[in-house]
Amino acid sequence: MAGRTVLQRTVGRALSQAWKARNSGGPLAEWTTTGNAAPIFCNRTAPNWNPPRHHSSASAAAVVEEEEAPAVMMKGVKMPGRPLYLDMQATSPVDPRVLDAMMPYFTDQYGNPHSRTHIYGWESEDAVERARGQVADLIGANAKEIIFTSGATEANNIAIKGVAHFYKDKKKHVITTQTEHKCVLDSCRHLQQEGFDVTYLPVKTDGLIDLEELKAAIRPDTALVSVMFVNNEIGVIQPIKEIGEICRQHKIFFHTDAAQAAGKIPVNVDDMKIDLMSLSAHKIYGPKGVGAIYLRRRPRVRVEAQMSGGGQERGIRSGTVPTPLVVGMGAACEVAMQEMANDEDHIVQLQKRFLERESLLMGLKEVAVSSGSACTSASLEPSYVLRALGVEEDMAHTSIRFGFGRFTTKEEVDRAIALTVDRVQKLRQMSPLWEMVQEGIDLKSIQWSQH
Repeated sequence: MAGRTVLQRTVGRALSQAWKARNSGGPLAEWTTTGNAAPIFCNRTAPNWNPPRHHSSASAAAVVEEEEAPAVMMKGVKMPGRPLYLDMQATSPVDPRVLDAMMPYFTDQYGNPHSRTHIYGWESEDAVERARGQVADLIGANAKEIIFTSGATEANNIAIKGVAHFYKDKKKHVITTQTEHKCVLDSCRHLQQEGFDVTYLPVKTDGLIDLEELKAAIRPDTALVSVMFVNNEIGVIQPIKEIGEICRQHKIFFHTDAAQAAGKIPVNVDDMKIDLMSLSAHKIYGPKGVGAIYLRRRPRVRVEAQMSGGGQERGIRSGTVPTPLVVGMGAACEVAMQEMANDEDHIVQLQKRFLERESLLMGLKEVAVSSGSACTSASLEPSYVLRALGVEEDMAHTSIRFGFGRFTTKEEVDRAIALTVDRVQKLRQMSPLWEMVQEGIDLKSIQWSQH
């Protein structure tokens, strides 16, 4: 254990030296690690340069032999060590380049960005505005259209409640889908309690909405249509551009929750005719606790503020803007633009590697996966997203979500596959129902005796 601690400190010092070297004006270098070895530097201008992939301790074990990890006990579960992390839809690790950008605003440039009388405030304000521009560039917006929030949940609340409340004298109807994020559905239910009408569009078996059903649901008093860009559980990409066209033709504001889309696939708010968009930093290798909402200026979208205070962020979101987090979000957006093509190629290769072999399991202690959205994981109910697709309740209960990301390695995927297959085989050996399935018996046709 002591040896591992010393090794971690050694790697930490090496990384710190790497960052200092990179900021000293020398050739731009990035770092990667092989297992627990010291960082390897690679010049980004080299012809065969690949984006850095840092390995978790789990994947390192598949690359470099190391001492046996001590057992970990948490939440009553004993694990042989820290599990592989394949839950990237829930959150992603902070990219080292993002952390590098954030650090000065924790220790040296710590001024309040709203302090207008001294250099500490001025430099923080400049950093915030620079980050605002970086976020805007990612989605093809103007920097003045970006409002920083605490995350996508707050952004969704501002978008849905804010628009509905501002235009309530003339419009009292909102359209959304049955597979939205819980914060969108709860915001809509809140509006219903206030007397608004909400239409929840169903989805087809592939997770997409029917555009004709959307058109049929539009009313003269419809204020807003809210459709998630990329679903956080099943990954389906809605026809956002077509939805934007329909909304623009009917002069209805269009909001999309793009927390799982921005930085991963190309997004352009003008081309897609998006009026409001919710964003989150920690889904794109940025820090937790910060997000943003895009509000179109022409044609102008007006919202009612959901928080009272000092009137920061153009009066829409009061409260001191957290400079380090905002800087981190801006850096994450900039890195995402640079790495988008590389990330896509990398993840596609991992998906192919995973799907070519057996998968799906339950209860793996050595792989950190989930059964759905992290925001609803406390509930024992089956995924409402899968139920909306027509998946039966027993199947929805057995679903597992695997999430790959920028720093997921082939070794981690191979290890997850091996653990998955092993676990499934053991569960089948324990279950008499599996023998019945192999014999061709339909379990739903069985009349179970009552005791």
